Amino acid sequence: MADPEPRRARGDLAQQILDVLRTAGRALTPAQVLDELGGDLAYTTVMTVMARPHDKGVLARQRTGRACTYTPWQDPARVTARSRHRLLNGEPDRAGALARFIDDLPTEDEQVLRELLAQITHDDAEGPDRGVS
Repeated sequence: MADPEPRRARGDLAQQILDVLRTAGRALTPAQVLDELGGDLAYTTVMTVMARPHDKGVLARQRTGRACTYTPWQDPARVTARSRHRLLNGEPDRAGALARFIDDLPTEDEQVLRELLAQITHDDAEGPDRGVS
């Protein structure tokens, strides 16, 4: 007996669908996404998985005839940031959560964070009216 196709990790299919939509650069129906994904997925599975990011504000949905088309609503970095904000807003010890987050960052990410914070501080110091005569 042949081994069945390995199960996807939770969220893998949603990520693959988002990747297909971003790569397409245009609105796609679930059937079009299914064609791009290939494999033996059911149409209803793809449709259900596409509905979840829509409900979270990640995908825009528009009725097109009898079907709906989907497009990414925001860039991936904004979606990630928004989900982290939601998690942080539910945390009673925000300072502790942020400290733990920073402590767990790889060295390269910590350096990127330092550079971003320095840039923000520099931009704030210059102020909105700097350089205007």
